[in-house]
Amino acid sequence: MKPLYKRILLKLSGEALAGSRGFGIDPQITGQIADEIVEVHNAGVQIGIVIGGGNFLRGATTEGIARVTADAMGMLATVINSLGLMQYLQKRGCPAHVLTAVNLQGAGELFSPEKAIDYLEKNHVVIIGGGTGNPYFTTDTAAALRCAEIGAEVILKATKVDGIYDSDPIKNPEAVRFEQITHKEALSRDLKVMDSTAFSFCMENSIPIIIFKLMEKGNLCRCIEGQATGSIVKTGG
Repeated sequence: MKPLYKRILLKLSGEALAGSRGFGIDPQITGQIADEIVEVHNAGVQIGIVIGGGNFLRGATTEGIARVTADAMGMLATVINSLGLMQYLQKRGCPAHVLTAVNLQGAGELFSPEKAIDYLEKNHVVIIGGGTGNPYFTTDTAAALRCAEIGAEVILKATKVDGIYDSDPIKNPEAVRFEQITHKEALSRDLKVMDSTAFSFCMENSIPIIIFKLMEKGNLCRCIEGQATGSIVKTGG
C-alpha cells in the first residue's frame, strides 16, 4: 500500500459496530472493522477515530429525558464503543488508546491535542470518546473538531452507502453519485454530508471529507491510497 495521507480522522457510527443486531457491539462486524483499521495502521498511517453512540442510545430511548442529560448519556455511549474497539485492535497486536473529552477515571485518559499527537507520532491508534464534551453537539462535529486539533489531513466518514448522491440512493435507484464535490456546492445543493455545524467547520478550515461505504472489504485502504471509492468533498470555488 502507498498511502496518500500520513494522518487521518476516521468517523464511525455506533450503528456500524452493531451490524444487523441493531444494538450493542457485534463481534464479527467489529472484528472486520478492526482488521481494516489494522491494515491501514500497518502501512504507517497515523489514525485518530471518533465513534458515535447510536447502537446504545437513540432518540426514542431518551423520551422524557432533558436534552442535556440525554446528550451526557450519548457521550457515555461513545466511550463504551471506544473501549470496545480499542480491545479489538489490541487483540490484533495494534497499539490503541482511548482518550475522553470528559474525565472518566478508568475509562481512558483525558483528551488533549498534545497527548493525542504524541500517541499518533508513536504510531498508536487514538480513539477519542465523549464527543466534544458538551451537549448539543453531534459526534460529526466532534470528528471535525478533533481532526483540526490533531492536524489530520482528512476526515473519512464511513457510511452505509458508497458516497454522496443527489438524492437518497436507497429510496431512488436513479440517484447520481458525486465522485468529487466542493463544500460550497454540497451546501448549495443541501446534500446531507454531515450535520450543518460539522460541515461548516470543515468548510471554514478547509478540511476534506471522504464519504465511503464501510462494509466493503478493502474500501478503507482504497481511500487511503487515493483510489476512486466513495465521494470526496474539497474546498473549491
